[in-house]
Amino acid sequence: MSLENTTKPTESTPSKGLFSRFLATVEWLGNLLPHPVTLFALLAVGIVILSGILGYFEVSVIDPRPEGAKGRSPDGTIEVISLLSAEGLQRIVTGLVTNFTGFAPLGTVLVALLGVSVAEHSGLLSTAMRALVMNASKRMVTFAIVFAGIISNTASELGYVVLIPLAAMIFHALGRHPLAGLAAAFAGVSAGYSANLLLGTVDPLLSGITEAAAHMIDPDYVVGPEVNWYFMFISTFLIAGMGTLVTEKIVEPRLGKYDANEASVKLDEQKMAAPTAQEIRALKWAGVAFVAVCAVLALTVVPENGILRHPETGAVAGSPFLKGIVAFIFISFAVPGFVYGRIAGTMKNDKDIIDAMSKSMGSMGLYITLVFFAAQFVAFFKWTNLGTVMAVEGAALLQQLGLDGPEVFFLFILMCGIVNLSLGSASAQWAVTAPVFVPMLMLVGFAPEVIQAAYRIGDSVTNVISPMMSYFGLIMAMAAKYKKDVGMGTLIAMMLPYSMVFIVGWTLLFYIWVFVLGMPVGPGAATYYQP
Repeated sequence: MSLENTTKPTESTPSKGLFSRFLATVEWLGNLLPHPVTLFALLAVGIVILSGILGYFEVSVIDPRPEGAKGRSPDGTIEVISLLSAEGLQRIVTGLVTNFTGFAPLGTVLVALLGVSVAEHSGLLSTAMRALVMNASKRMVTFAIVFAGIISNTASELGYVVLIPLAAMIFHALGRHPLAGLAAAFAGVSAGYSANLLLGTVDPLLSGITEAAAHMIDPDYVVGPEVNWYFMFISTFLIAGMGTLVTEKIVEPRLGKYDANEASVKLDEQKMAAPTAQEIRALKWAGVAFVAVCAVLALTVVPENGILRHPETGAVAGSPFLKGIVAFIFISFAVPGFVYGRIAGTMKNDKDIIDAMSKSMGSMGLYITLVFFAAQFVAFFKWTNLGTVMAVEGAALLQQLGLDGPEVFFLFILMCGIVNLSLGSASAQWAVTAPVFVPMLMLVGFAPEVIQAAYRIGDSVTNVISPMMSYFGLIMAMAAKYKKDVGMGTLIAMMLPYSMVFIVGWTLLFYIWVFVLGMPVGPGAATYYQP
């Protein structure tokens, strides 16, 4: 079926009305944005030009950092430094390569992905999802689907291409509306994108950008990939619970009883095989391998004299273990992945492992291109002091408005969710907003770890209602199999309750977890920034 036909208004998606006009406006605004790579290139050029203008007028602010603090200017002011000068041009030319190679998310994401690729291409992750969903009881199947969707983001697009169509098939086989199953899985995969039980490739990606932004205020500040793990771990169960309730209490009743005549394909021909006995056996041994890897790692940090504890304090916080967490992500996926592949027959030797890694690296061309231009933008922002000046002025404004307490995060999360409607890439959006909001909220008194956790909520919950989300067209094509006249408004209206419930529930969890219970968002993560 042609996707052109899926965007026509239907009875459930009237062409007029406030909501439809809002969605049309969002789509129009999103279409005005250039490709993220082009966007960062334009922003980098814009920073150079703006720095020249503000530098000419000698724009500056009072440095809020105490005397003697590292990075504080001798005269106590922060001036905008122009890159439209001979010195600026020299710095741009000589720093072009090192900006790229030194961009923290680049290496950490690629290393983590090497391990994940082994687990993915061996079939381990696909089998684990199918086993979790297809073996769940009828009463637990909705929860299992949303839960599997959340943890599937560890393997990037796997949830979109495997779990979402599988969930629709399972709901149809159970006599339930297949679009309700599709919606439940889509909510877990996309609206619950940042939550997970394990650290994934998104963690080092975001933490590297956060650390670079934090250096505008504190050059020595370290933000590791693990800094949001506690909060995202507990968030997994909240999102799964909320997704189950929304599916069964709102979405499925609204869809009503399914009529197979609405489908555009013969549904009885659609089948998704359950894991075979050999796959289940391989899955069990992969689980044993994972436990063994965890046990070995535990020996390095659990004992007081563990070799990967902090060499001076003996603590886990700031230890080589946490600083090298990306290496352990690599091992924790690669070893069980190969064990699974060996027993399942999908991997036989080192050549198969290398092929799996090569395939994943081959698909990262766009990401690497994006990182090159994003790295230049972030570096220029830092060199010119524009980010610091904007942060100081923004922090002063927040204090004048009385928004220097935890309540500022309600507005921050909402803003991130709105921006995400037009700029769907998590890394692209954070690379643009982090250099402003991380320093700004640090100056108000909050730690980068907490700021990043709040951003991840806003960045996730509106994915499912954004036409700019990269997989939105794919989801529409899947939905069209079960409802041939499905429109964009139909899909967004179906997913909107998830976004509304998730942003309220997840934000409340954030506020209670951090500011009521005083719990850290991750290992060694601070809540308040102390210069």
